[in-house]
Amino acid sequence: MTEFSARLQQVARNPETFKYFGRGIERETLRYDSNAQLALTPHPNALGSALTNRWITTDFSESLLEFITPVSNNVDELLHQLKDVHHFTMSNMGDEKLWPMSMPCFVSDETKIPLAEYGRSNSGRMKNLYRQGLKHRYGSLMQIISGVHFNFSFPESYWDSLYGEQDEQQRAETKSEGYFALIRNYYRYGWIIPYLFGASPALCPSFIKGRETGLPFETIGKTLYLPYATALRLSDLGYTNSAQSDLNISFNGLDEYLTGLQAAMHKPSERFAQLGVVVDGEHRQLNSNVLQIENELYAPIRPKRVAKSGEKPSEALKRGGVEYIEVRSLDVNPFSAIGVSKEQVLFLDLFVTWCGLKDSAPMQDGDLECWRGNWNNVILEGRKPGLSFKLCCDQQPNTLVHWGKLIFEQLNDIAIEMDKANGGNDYQAVCQTLVSWIEDPELTMSGRLLHLIRQSGGIGKVGSDLGDQYREELRAHQYQIYNQQMMEQEVVRSRQEQQQIEESDQLSFDDFLADYFSYLKKS
Repeated sequence: MTEFSARLQQVARNPETFKYFGRGIERETLRYDSNAQLALTPHPNALGSALTNRWITTDFSESLLEFITPVSNNVDELLHQLKDVHHFTMSNMGDEKLWPMSMPCFVSDETKIPLAEYGRSNSGRMKNLYRQGLKHRYGSLMQIISGVHFNFSFPESYWDSLYGEQDEQQRAETKSEGYFALIRNYYRYGWIIPYLFGASPALCPSFIKGRETGLPFETIGKTLYLPYATALRLSDLGYTNSAQSDLNISFNGLDEYLTGLQAAMHKPSERFAQLGVVVDGEHRQLNSNVLQIENELYAPIRPKRVAKSGEKPSEALKRGGVEYIEVRSLDVNPFSAIGVSKEQVLFLDLFVTWCGLKDSAPMQDGDLECWRGNWNNVILEGRKPGLSFKLCCDQQPNTLVHWGKLIFEQLNDIAIEMDKANGGNDYQAVCQTLVSWIEDPELTMSGRLLHLIRQSGGIGKVGSDLGDQYREELRAHQYQIYNQQMMEQEVVRSRQEQQQIEESDQLSFDDFLADYFSYLKKS
């Protein structure tokens, strides 16, 4: 019996484990107008405060909405919550719609993309200034690419099954070790996510604006695409950061990770220093280090812990260890009105559980570079027949089809146990469907989307048609978990909380920033 099989049997002895995963979703989406152009209007007032609304906020831009669900143990409840929030939002947007793809709609002038505003409190101004820094560092277009983040945690019974009774300190250490083992496997094998669910093989030419990309784009009408690409959002065109490529933060454990993160926070950048931090009395960025704050670290997965008020993410991790992981490599699903499907959530249940149960050797020198290379191969050429690569530097190369089928053999073993626990055969059905995508890449999300783009003559037409369809679907939706009163109460509550935050500020903004970044001056 393999170590994976033994660990699976240990966990499966308590089937309740597979019924109580903690899941949350964060979905980003651009507002756009009737001309399929980016909406430049402010965040809709009827949605409350973007600083404090627990369900509806903004990301980089006023135009970029973000919907957030609470943690749920039930997949259907999770998706109902997300759809309820979409319904309320769509009902308060006038004629504007939600762009159903990751890569932006037509942007006529990058300089006009409005940065997100969070009011006059110090914390709100800092959030805006952080975005100013992102704009100056990387440009605004990259920052309005949309994605879906999936937050996941195992229940206590999972850790009980594997490690027995432990005191609080032991359990915190065990969880951190277990989640970092999961993260290492995610880097090794996570390329399967952009292969299956990547949905950005093409983009609007306004995204390039004459910039030299070095990529051999082909055209459908005015749309640019790569024939075998899966997720250009995750390529150097999108959510990557070459300035961070030499950080090589370790995922061998919490202490090593935090040490690497702190080193990155302290590392000065000559390029960013040239932008200036304060120019003519105006702030341009929070500081000139490689990372302004921890959230600037671009990663396909993050270890997380819910932070207390005023606590930085790394401080929360140091205090209590890893509490959950955040999967960040999902494109917006253009075939779903809410940007993600039940099929995807069930697959992620299987995949992250497999990453947690499978043996996970420590990272060696060169591993991260190898893993990133595999991801990049799949991102740019994932549907290319015969595509092959090494899983690790010391292994022989094999085809994506070979590696994919090996993964699904063990995913199906987990699916059997999850279906026993939950009833039905949903997990096994997902495996059966998705393994066929391994065999036929045109069934993948990127393959299907590219087919639609060819049929329609361009990405703008596809996005507009789907956006129209989803607008009607979301407006017609009936609340399942929330209701109109709850949503409106949250709007009022969020405005009141923002006002309280603004009124409670005691420091000037400069003093607030100096206090926040005082740790950078410590050795």
